[in-house]
Amino acid sequence: MKRGGGCGAQSVRVISSSSIASGEDETMTDTTSAAAPSSWSARLTPAHWRVLTAAFFGWVFDGYETYALITVIGPAMAALLPASERGHIHAAAGLAIAITLLGWAAGGTVGGIAADYIGRKRMLLISVVGYSLFTGLTAFSTSVGMLVAFRFLTGLFLGSEWSTGNSLLAETWPNEARPKGAGFLQSGFGFGAFLAAAVWYLLRPLGPDAWRAMFLVGVLPGFLVLFLRRRIDDSEAWARAVREKRWAVTENSGRLSLSARPFTLFQLFADPEGRRRTVLACLMSISTTMGWWGIATWIPGFVGGFAAHHGLHGPYWASVAGLVYTAGAVVGYLVSGFLADWMGRRRYLVFLFVGGLVMTPAVYLWSHSLATLLFASWLNGFWTLGAFSWYAIYLPELFATNVRGTASAFVFNASRFIAFLGPLMAGELIGALGGLAHVALAFSVIYVIGLVVAPFMPETKGQPLPQ
Repeated sequence: MKRGGGCGAQSVRVISSSSIASGEDETMTDTTSAAAPSSWSARLTPAHWRVLTAAFFGWVFDGYETYALITVIGPAMAALLPASERGHIHAAAGLAIAITLLGWAAGGTVGGIAADYIGRKRMLLISVVGYSLFTGLTAFSTSVGMLVAFRFLTGLFLGSEWSTGNSLLAETWPNEARPKGAGFLQSGFGFGAFLAAAVWYLLRPLGPDAWRAMFLVGVLPGFLVLFLRRRIDDSEAWARAVREKRWAVTENSGRLSLSARPFTLFQLFADPEGRRRTVLACLMSISTTMGWWGIATWIPGFVGGFAAHHGLHGPYWASVAGLVYTAGAVVGYLVSGFLADWMGRRRYLVFLFVGGLVMTPAVYLWSHSLATLLFASWLNGFWTLGAFSWYAIYLPELFATNVRGTASAFVFNASRFIAFLGPLMAGELIGALGGLAHVALAFSVIYVIGLVVAPFMPETKGQPLPQ
């Protein structure tokens, strides 16, 4: 498929970090030159790495915050539920996770649209401050209702951080390095989840209120704002698209001759190719997101139950499983850019969905010893949580700068309006279907959707971003 008017050597300027602050001449060169350097990292400058660092650490704490909830939801519900209602702890936990997802979907969609209007950097600042504030307030919850309310408000800001940081990186990194940078960025979620598992491992012995300390740690990313304000600039590609009134949706859309900017979400669905890509990407997103929230998030509890059934300390092995699972995800993220460039985008997508489909029974059905179960959990993390890397690598390549934030956020977050039903339904079905294993196997068919859709997506390997 031809991109950017068919010119493979189209020049794409990207931001230069503030030379006033750094004193460095960091002007970034043509990102799509035909004479690309032999090493993917040859043209990366300190300004590029600062953009990655800022977006990476924002996503680290998103990962921490998300996995902290999954890790401590059991103890939190046990502490907040009246004794007479503790038999419904799975349903209450599923509700709290589902409401977080619902807030994530709503806030992320709005935040992505806002990033196309007010800029990537400004929206990134707002997102980090917002989720830091409400994560900290979660620690002071005195009832399930209060915790659920704070989870919704936290989710509003969690969703918007990813799309803005990812768009900023995609629009600033050279073409040959961009997929690797996107994979490194996405690994921040895995590192954050691993950090949450490790922090819980250390805090768990503190007693029944240790879960509150987990959320207090989530206040720390607020300090990231000091770095963001001083050390990175906004995307020049975004600023130029607004300045020159480039209101395209994809590389095939052309430039609309309109003086007033169309509303990006409406524009996205009014364009036939933009609509097709958005709908297909949303189907893959539903597959990825519901697969993780409805299946994989229960793995630590499943391993803990397996260990307890064999006379071992369940909570300890549940925390170990969380570390092992997220370690697998980190590896999946770090290699994702290299795999996507090696396989091509469509084959990489198929690889991810096949892996998710196979690794669900590998954990819940085929593992009959603790060692095997932990290894299967590691592999499951590589595929099911590591699968989220396709968003960071692929979505920016599908849409033009004018709507990139909107499209990325919509695909990434709109699926959560459906996916939030996953933990909600799973929590209710665990008792009805006779345990986690049966629920997980029933939910695993969701990966078939992504497997069917992937071959119909455009191949974008090696092609410049639509302008």
